[in-house]
Amino acid sequence: MNSDINSNRNILITGASGLIGTRLIKNLLEKGHRVSVLSRQASNFKGVSTYNWEIDKQLIDLKAFEGIDTIIHLAGAGIADKRWTKQRKQEIVDSRIRSTQLLYHTIDAIKAPIKTFISASAVGYYGDRNDEILYEESASGTGFLADCCKQWEAAVDQGLKSGIRVVKLRIGIVLSKKGGALSELARPVSFFVGAPLGSGKQWMPWIHLTDLVSIFEKAIENSDYSGTFNACTPYPVTNYEFTKILAKKLFRPVWPVNVPEFVLKTMLGEMSTVILNSTRTSPQKLMDMGFRFRYQGLDAALSEIYSH
Repeated sequence: MNSDINSNRNILITGASGLIGTRLIKNLLEKGHRVSVLSRQASNFKGVSTYNWEIDKQLIDLKAFEGIDTIIHLAGAGIADKRWTKQRKQEIVDSRIRSTQLLYHTIDAIKAPIKTFISASAVGYYGDRNDEILYEESASGTGFLADCCKQWEAAVDQGLKSGIRVVKLRIGIVLSKKGGALSELARPVSFFVGAPLGSGKQWMPWIHLTDLVSIFEKAIENSDYSGTFNACTPYPVTNYEFTKILAKKLFRPVWPVNVPEFVLKTMLGEMSTVILNSTRTSPQKLMDMGFRFRYQGLDAALSEIYSH
């Protein structure tokens, strides 16, 4: 494998203020990489240069690209931040597509020597697939999340025309002690109202933040990483198993009845697919690259998170 671990990169990150970006910046700086960020507002990252961009207006500070060889693209409106109105769904798609288009348009316009473009994607690409084991080559699914991810990845793949190495990480539920999806999943359990959602049989692909950041680092440093990767643990769990293990870690009971699917659809509308879709992903491609997960099992991952 072509692992250029000792070669420091000049990296530009979008969406840097989120859960993944914050941890990634810290790790990259510790490794000696130079890091800059694109943001709509000033950032508080030490040792990091911040440049402005306005995706809606398709404006960007050209200085952001000076000396940059690698882009990490994490920007995008939150999937579960607001109810999915027609307008909100368009915002979710546009925030991903138009930001990608702006980056590539600028790269081409100023002939920036970008060698690597690493983008977040999501397991939503596969849609609701019951018990089917899903590999990167598996067909895309149906529904809003799948359509959004397909458009997102197609926009990212435009970099291939310019000879850029493109890496797309289809990310599952990111588990971390600092916010993210876990705090939302843990809230009802903490208040003694934990119960499986829907049938409870739907598969939940997940990954510990430490492992996800490590995958990004590998993708940056090893030029053999190319194309799409399922960024999830080798051991996904069902919603019932997830709820049961989480409750055990929080010393809380699990109710013997499930939250009915119609209740979730009434509360969340179409956004209920985020928790009702069954996505049984396999990270075999990552493991074939030699990647080793530090937290393969949910019990170990949650033990680390809740040990403090």
